[in-house]
Amino acid sequence: MSAKQIEDIVAVVLAAGRGTRMKSEMLKAMVPLCGLPLIRHIVDALKASGIKRIVVVTGYKKELLEKALDGLADTVHQKTLLGSGDAAKTAMAKLKNFKGHVLIVPGDVPLFKPETITSLVERHKRGRSDCTLLTIFLSNPGEYGRIFRSITGSIEKIIEKEDLAENQSRINEINTGLYCFKAKALCDALEGVKKNSKKGEYFLTDTIEILHEKGCKIDSLLSNNTDEMLGVNSQQDYSRATQIMKNRILDRLMSSGVTVVDPASTSIDKNVKIMPDTIVYPHTTIEKDVNIAGRCKVGPYAHLREGVQLDEGAEVGNFAELVRTRVGEGTKIKHQVYIGDAVIGKDVNIGAGTIIANYDGKNKYITRIGDGAFIGSGTVLVAPVKIGAKAVTGAGCVVTKGHDVPAGAVVVGVPARKLEKNKKKRGGR
Repeated sequence: MSAKQIEDIVAVVLAAGRGTRMKSEMLKAMVPLCGLPLIRHIVDALKASGIKRIVVVTGYKKELLEKALDGLADTVHQKTLLGSGDAAKTAMAKLKNFKGHVLIVPGDVPLFKPETITSLVERHKRGRSDCTLLTIFLSNPGEYGRIFRSITGSIEKIIEKEDLAENQSRINEINTGLYCFKAKALCDALEGVKKNSKKGEYFLTDTIEILHEKGCKIDSLLSNNTDEMLGVNSQQDYSRATQIMKNRILDRLMSSGVTVVDPASTSIDKNVKIMPDTIVYPHTTIEKDVNIAGRCKVGPYAHLREGVQLDEGAEVGNFAELVRTRVGEGTKIKHQVYIGDAVIGKDVNIGAGTIIANYDGKNKYITRIGDGAFIGSGTVLVAPVKIGAKAVTGAGCVVTKGHDVPAGAVVVGVPARKLEKNKKKRGGR
């Protein structure tokens, strides 16, 4: 889309609902999916499609949503949760002088791709329609609203499952919840939406029948990707969405030159960055905000948590857990270690069983290890502490808080003490 086309589009994300069917106290839009809350996946896809202005309708626990959005979108608060129609009306009150087009996206469908959004908007504008819906055919439509068409094929309304007549039960074209409206057409239709007598809410879907009765042009774009349409309304839906997103992430990384030995046992969050020629071995978990340079080796059974950075050629092996740590070029951290809040230089060897005790029960502290240091097996480093370049710690020693090890020194014991070199013998000549 051109810059002009982008600027006359506002996306409205309906994220006010609590999500009671998840059986969780957590706000549904905040449920983490591969390192980001659901709402961030939606906003990121909208941004990637070129849409600049986004309005998120908040409701339950609005402060959490606003914090997660971090300025990426405007917000408007739906004070009383009276359904999707009322949520859209709340958003349009904020956009009362807007004369362009409004893309409406549900806040619990995190798998839409940017190209799908772009295709819907382009069809809507090309057809000069008052509303364009994204639809899909499902063999088992489940709880989704059905698209009711006339004999000529034009869309007349959306029928919710509970309102289907017996002769309508075989309709399998469903409403995905993604719409593009002319702003004026949407506002006019919303004025005509009445409260549903069964649920006591205002349904956005009712706008389609209202527009049809007014003789407005209603178009649709048919999708063939069922994964994109998955709404996260239950724990089962969440599990399916996680698997789909995980596979997308791994496919993207492998296409860029990263080797993932066993994708089925590997979990990597969305905003992880890994450069080509790195190998990720089976049963490895890499969480958000991790950056891995090229020619690294990670795993098997490794866990890289938030804030880890591996420089070129670094290796992190079996049963190693790292968090908020930078690992220098060529450094090896191979077996059964915990490294937290550390800055490790290049060509360092971290022996099996090493523990960095970064937390004293109140605060977390930094450990610094210089280039070429050798940390012996079973060493415990009690932060804050510094290990100098080419220093050596003996197997099983404990370097206590604030007792820095000078460059080139060798320390052993509990607590660690410096091993003197070339000490003269006492007595005799």
